[in-house]
Amino acid sequence: MLDDDALGMNARISRRDFVNGVAVAVGALGAGVPALGAARAGGLIPQDETYPPSRTGMRGSHPGSFEMAHALRDGMKPGDAQDTGEAYDLVIVGGGLSGLAAAHFYLKAVGPQARILILDNHDDFGGHAKRNEYVVDGKLIVINGGTLNIESPERYNKWAQSILDDLGIDLERYKRANDANSRLYAGLGLRRGYFFDKEGWGKDQLVVADPAQRGMRGPRFGADFLARTPLSPKAKADMARLLSADQPDYLAGMDVTAKKAFLARTSLQDYYTKTIGIAPEAMWFFMTMGRASFCVGADATPALFGWVQNYPGFSGLGLGEVPDGLFADLHGGHHGRQREGKESIHFPDGNATLARLLVAHLVPGATPARTQEDMATARIDYPALDRPANAVRIRLSSLVLNVGHDGDAATASSATVRYVKDGTLLAVRAKAVLLACWNEVIPHIMPELPAAQKEALRYGTKGPLVYTNVVLRNWRAFQRLGVSSFYCPTMFHDTVALTEAASLGGVAHAQSPDEPVALHLTQFPAEPGLPRRDQHKVGRARLLATSFETFERETRKQLARLLGPGGFDPARDIAAITVNRWPHGYSYTYNSLTDPVEWVYAQSPTRPCVIGRQPFGLVAIANADAAASPHTDAAFEEAHRAVSEIVERQTFPFVPRMISAAQRPG
Repeated sequence: MLDDDALGMNARISRRDFVNGVAVAVGALGAGVPALGAARAGGLIPQDETYPPSRTGMRGSHPGSFEMAHALRDGMKPGDAQDTGEAYDLVIVGGGLSGLAAAHFYLKAVGPQARILILDNHDDFGGHAKRNEYVVDGKLIVINGGTLNIESPERYNKWAQSILDDLGIDLERYKRANDANSRLYAGLGLRRGYFFDKEGWGKDQLVVADPAQRGMRGPRFGADFLARTPLSPKAKADMARLLSADQPDYLAGMDVTAKKAFLARTSLQDYYTKTIGIAPEAMWFFMTMGRASFCVGADATPALFGWVQNYPGFSGLGLGEVPDGLFADLHGGHHGRQREGKESIHFPDGNATLARLLVAHLVPGATPARTQEDMATARIDYPALDRPANAVRIRLSSLVLNVGHDGDAATASSATVRYVKDGTLLAVRAKAVLLACWNEVIPHIMPELPAAQKEALRYGTKGPLVYTNVVLRNWRAFQRLGVSSFYCPTMFHDTVALTEAASLGGVAHAQSPDEPVALHLTQFPAEPGLPRRDQHKVGRARLLATSFETFERETRKQLARLLGPGGFDPARDIAAITVNRWPHGYSYTYNSLTDPVEWVYAQSPTRPCVIGRQPFGLVAIANADAAASPHTDAAFEEAHRAVSEIVERQTFPFVPRMISAAQRPG
């Protein structure tokens, strides 16, 4: 067991942590609010404390971005707000991709004379689409701090595609530029590694995939691979049976409709262990199915999703092929976006490139950069985001606590938005408000909403997740071990991988194992065995209670175990660590284990996301939650819908404001 010195806990790296609360004054916000305490920095000063993308330590939902929202949830009543005297045509709550896209759509619809204010609780824009920047040995490295990909761009509808077109996104040009990178790791002989940890298997053991193996789908584990694993003879035989091309009908006696209904109501774990009868230890290979899409594993993911995503064990059921396009045009990862062969485009910083391009279009003075290649190295002028002369002002570190109409919602001509910034409660007025924050917070900041609509907004519990980014001074250990990624589902992080080899503009991915590189580690806090929404709640509480120090220590210990046999030294080789913590991460997508099947497999108007997103007075709602989907195109499409509702009302003010069924009294 390595001690803290051997792990490098005292090494001089870029890190930042806060303990005992955050630096925010709360006394002016309301009586009876407990003090949150003062900030105290631990560790070393990061690369550039003043520049948000360069900050390390605990990022994502960073300290200071959410505590007042929790106080509001727990009953805190905001006091009197200081009126800033500002008035806008549109105030947008939330500076993520949906909020930024909404500003873009509104300007296109209304014209450049429109005045827009975007308020966001974080110290950086982009919502989940943020990036982490590092400079190691003179080399600039960027990596996504949240949203990974442009998922299935061929499925983007007109309005989502229009954002890409307006921003000048050229995916074909990007793919051509990264053609060689797409073969980099394979060309070096690196494959996927399966790490059997000593806690579950008696000793740590790495088994490297066969050259032809492509994860859990397509050509899978061969006899040689299974022979090298520590599985029992029965589990090896069960795996060979499950992966055989000649599959029996495990649901014989049922017709196709009954089979699909059974699979929709049965978890993949139960289907594999109870229906097919594989040994529980063989389930180790499939236990993470669902985590990357839904933040829960195979115990809470319907087996029918496994059929859609081409997992083994379904070919003998006679279900036929999943028709091309079925589910894929509906929002949500469970609707076919993860099917093998569907394209995903990953910029080095994920979809932060899209967020930065949107900001460049909305606030041209923030950066001279205009192209996707420019954005790789562009440095944003953050003070320029909120200058009075801007048509669009982006005000960061501004947590909205209340939105209310100035009078009756059916007749009011303005609304007031109250937010806290630098410990002071401030108020601005707007002719229209667009809520692009996440659904669960809306009932707390807008108590005047009807009860049924608030209930619908609370329904979808977002999934917690963590993207831990670790920058190494070199990746020779990966080369010596012959791996590019580790599957380690029962360890602190369930995947550890070299970042996807991608270059953009002035950011060039490492071509040699002697160069610095970033690692992408994932964790999906949950409590297997509970219903999915309960798993999210337990996982979120656990995540918020975990300090950066714990994350750093556990990360170093895990990397030492995985990479130590390849010569890795955590005290010597780690240059920086950033923990991107998202307690409210992926939007809730409907799950037929616990939700009505029509919510999952059809665009039912009874879904809570549809009821919750209805406009109310001068207020419209746009966010990924409104589509029950974590995908970027869903955020864009919902932004367009909400802006259309606002523009229609402003264009035809003589039309009475519609009241939906969810908004009628009683």
